Amino acid sequence: QVQLVESGGGLVQTGDSLRLSCTASGRTVSEFAMAWFRQAPGKERDIVAAISRSGTNTYYTNDVKGRFTISRDNAKNTVYLQMDSLRPEDTAVYYCAARLSYGSSSVFSRGDSYAYWGQGTQLTVSS
Repeated sequence: QVQLVESGGGLVQTGDSLRLSCTASGRTVSEFAMAWFRQAPGKERDIVAAISRSGTNTYYTNDVKGRFTISRDNAKNTVYLQMDSLRPEDTAVYYCAARLSYGSSSVFSRGDSYAYWGQGTQLTVSS
């Protein structure tokens, strides 16, 4: 069992940058492939970015490529999402997710691949 806690959300303006953090407890995060998802009002929860256990492989949805960067610090049991050039359409609740991964370089983009979820953190981007 692993518990995930997101932090770093807030209200920003178009073009601003923000970094989300996801800190794990209960088990070491190095056992898990990790991801960030987001859910906007009235929409389904979608993948934003994913990262392998080792951090060597990443995945980004097209909407955020070149603007967002996912990274991890296994020593700190934390995964980050650096968000630059934010847009109003990035407004959503952002969720951290984890799944056990036997392969150190495997990346998973499907929500149903993940067994553990945080409570979410709200990001609002004003125009």
